[in-house]
Amino acid sequence: MNDEFKTLQEFDAGYGREGFFHSLPELEKQGVGKISRLPISIRIVLESVLRNCDGKKVRCKDVETLANWDAKKPANEEIPFVVARIVLQDFTGVPLVVDLAAMRSAVQVIGGDPKIIEPLVPVDLVVDHSVQVDFFGSAEALRLNLEMEFKRNRERYQFLKWGQQAFKTFQLIPPGIGIVHQVNLEYLAKGVLSQRSEVGSQRSEIFYPDTLVGTDSHTTMINGLGVVGWGVGGIEAEAGMLGQPVYFLTPEVVGVHLGGRLKEGVTATDLVLHITQMLRAQKVVGKFVEFYGEGAASLPVPDRATIGNMSPEYGATIGYFPVDQESVYYLRATGRSDEQCAAFENYFRAQHMFGMPRKGEIDYSVDLNLDLGQVQPGVAGPKRPQDRINLPDLGQTFRSLLQKPVKDGGYGMENVDLGAKHLVQLNGSAPQDDEMASTDNRNQGIEPGDEQNKVEMVANRPTPDTAREFKASTADPFRHGRSEIGHGSVLIAAITSCTNTSNPSVMLAAGLLAKKAVERGMRVDPAVKTSLAPGSRVVSDYLTKTGLQSYLDQLGFNLVGYGCTTCIGNSGPLHPKIEKAIHDYDLVAASVLSGNRNFEARVHQNIKANFLMSPPLVVAFALAGRVDLDLTKEPIGKDESGKDIFLRDLWPSLKEVRDAMQSALTPEVFRKLYRDFANQNPKWNEIPSSTGDIYQWDEKSDYIHEPPFFKDFSMEAGKIENIAGARALGIFGDSVTTDHISPAGAIKASAPAGQYLMSRGIKPEDFNSYGSRRGNDLVMTRGTFANVRIKNLMVPGTEGGVTKYYGPAAGTAAATSSEQMSIYDAAIKYQKENVPLVILAGHEYGTGSSRDWAAKGTRLLGVKAVIAASFERIHRSNLVGMGVLPLQFPEGTNAQTLSLDGSEMFSITGLSDSIEPGKTVTLEIERKNGKRDSVPVKLRIDTPIEIDYYRHGGILQFVLRQLLASK
Repeated sequence: MNDEFKTLQEFDAGYGREGFFHSLPELEKQGVGKISRLPISIRIVLESVLRNCDGKKVRCKDVETLANWDAKKPANEEIPFVVARIVLQDFTGVPLVVDLAAMRSAVQVIGGDPKIIEPLVPVDLVVDHSVQVDFFGSAEALRLNLEMEFKRNRERYQFLKWGQQAFKTFQLIPPGIGIVHQVNLEYLAKGVLSQRSEVGSQRSEIFYPDTLVGTDSHTTMINGLGVVGWGVGGIEAEAGMLGQPVYFLTPEVVGVHLGGRLKEGVTATDLVLHITQMLRAQKVVGKFVEFYGEGAASLPVPDRATIGNMSPEYGATIGYFPVDQESVYYLRATGRSDEQCAAFENYFRAQHMFGMPRKGEIDYSVDLNLDLGQVQPGVAGPKRPQDRINLPDLGQTFRSLLQKPVKDGGYGMENVDLGAKHLVQLNGSAPQDDEMASTDNRNQGIEPGDEQNKVEMVANRPTPDTAREFKASTADPFRHGRSEIGHGSVLIAAITSCTNTSNPSVMLAAGLLAKKAVERGMRVDPAVKTSLAPGSRVVSDYLTKTGLQSYLDQLGFNLVGYGCTTCIGNSGPLHPKIEKAIHDYDLVAASVLSGNRNFEARVHQNIKANFLMSPPLVVAFALAGRVDLDLTKEPIGKDESGKDIFLRDLWPSLKEVRDAMQSALTPEVFRKLYRDFANQNPKWNEIPSSTGDIYQWDEKSDYIHEPPFFKDFSMEAGKIENIAGARALGIFGDSVTTDHISPAGAIKASAPAGQYLMSRGIKPEDFNSYGSRRGNDLVMTRGTFANVRIKNLMVPGTEGGVTKYYGPAAGTAAATSSEQMSIYDAAIKYQKENVPLVILAGHEYGTGSSRDWAAKGTRLLGVKAVIAASFERIHRSNLVGMGVLPLQFPEGTNAQTLSLDGSEMFSITGLSDSIEPGKTVTLEIERKNGKRDSVPVKLRIDTPIEIDYYRHGGILQFVLRQLLASK
């Protein structure tokens, strides 16, 4: 046990247990720093640095530097943060386990012991990203969607079961249980952890705060419980598993003082959308945010968790709430043991970190104020979570955006008839294969009979395979009836996402609103695809127990699965006739969802306007059937007698919600539902799997493939050298997301990945999604920059993964002729010619999900550097972790101001083994007319350890060499 500063002290852990802890008050007594004035989140990180101080990975200097954190000017030093555990979801978790398996294979090849590749901290993987809403509006939807999930993902699940037996500290929570962040909040998180260790000559129990990183950006949901944790790329998570600290620069901490209380009718969703807009404007990217004050103390943990969840949307690393009595109450209410709750409270009291801080007690870098009483009901969209709209203004805002030019964020529909509606006759039967093919072809601008391009698949389009499933099932996948749709019609209404389904108050409010609507004889239009996908089975228990689920069912909000579904784009198919109407009339239709992201083409490829809102508002807009109205004044619909019904007639009171909550939630329900997962999911037990320490790679598999990251691996690291004679693979504008770079949706047959799969004998209807094939680098590299909405400015007027390829230049002059082709095909041509590649981009490059393949695919395409106006935090780190150089243009400079069109050749000079973080290097540009320009760019390798990662070709190679050298 390390105790460099002699801070180890005893405390009463409760229920007769004596425990030890590394005392921060004792460290302050020693004069190391004014620790009692530090933000609570910084103190928790400091405790980890103190406890893990061994003079090697964590130095005494690291403790002293952080203990003396300067609120106004934090030290420009990296913090080595050793986390207590790691959480994964399956889309990011599968490639991570693939990498671990590949590392074991690499160790075996060079004669080492493969078992040195073993997670050193507990790892929990929750399978939640694979379920799709193929079936809805039926009591059979849950079962049928689960069956489809297992059919599509059998190979992936076989591989995960191998990992479960191969790695000792790896726990897997199977499909059908919940969403990772809600499972983390309700079950995995303990608040405080302990381990046995030697203290003096006796075996004792050492207690320390629960901390984590997760391979999903919304890991920050756990901040609402007082647990420090955030999203990282799987690349960083792997390093953390294998004993490396998570390194990050000492952050500023923005204090947000919450005062007052929320008004009647205002939900936690309204609050988080308000905070997202407010903090985006304050530019909190890369900073810690800590909420405090009387208003924060008044919020229950589910409300706090909703706010923490959307930290990525407002740009912060974390959105933290300190531990107080409400935190302990939540642990107890969700079935944690009395002993665990006592240890949690007593530990934080011993550390002088218990209770919500008041104004003036903590030093923050910036101090903001928010009166909760000023928060209004609202929604966010139609393209970004930070674009909040007051509820009364939604109709006018939508109508304005419909006609606003595309370049200004609108839809460019000049002289549009807002009142025009188009009749769609919806038969409930499944579409025939030939009907689906011709519909798809028409949607792609392909004439029937063109066999070469027949059955082009786009994301969420129903496939012949799903059609056959529909025919064979007893459930009707589509609603019957006549419907009129137009601009602003709601075609998807989804109660989805851990952001809100973890919060009983808004879920019960949705049920109560549905009850009042059903009692008035109201129904949802058949064109609206409705779904309920909570992040925990506990939600189903209390909705059933209160009798509210039956009313949601009557409006079509039947349970479709326990997973992320619509929030991550797994919204499933719309009726083909609706798809056809959208394309034929170029409709800007809408989705309404209780999720956290609404980027273009994320929810559904053909739904252009996507609005985030609370679950009860999702039900309300499903009933209204459109978004171009003011729900606070205009009727939501009519009752059985034809009388107008308004939102105020349906909205439940706070008392109604509280009464329902008190009768519904008990700790016993949580204990019952969070145990013996395998026996609660028979389909999981039916999946076979291989055994052994080394995975037997199957060349026939198109889901799991050994990645090339350790090909020709040796113990020698490379040298850092200049990049010369590079070509641009793509030039992109602002806000290019990781969804754009590495899509998760369906694979088009005409795309490089689709062509590859067909060459392997796989039919388009069996492609599945990019997200499901992240364990196969051969598919994912071809899918990089393949989003159908990505715009490469090298090829103006186009969308999708296309670029211009410039052939070998004569001498050193830039090329003057080009050929248009897919980004993947161009990259392969350049690789054969040994030509390095660069990407040029605008602001917020890589925003969105913490998606490893956005960096891995970039690396495997042969990109050596990405030069952007600014980077999202996780993606920048991931690029370094894959050995790709992130460089930042000076303020006011970008590809457009430099008049770059991709015909140029680029060199980056000033790179060497002695380079330092943040140094200025030079981008040299050679234009096709022979003119040369030089631009200073900032090296966005931010920490010394990242220099090591880059030198070694990536973090995985660095860690593997470290492990082998220590044996």
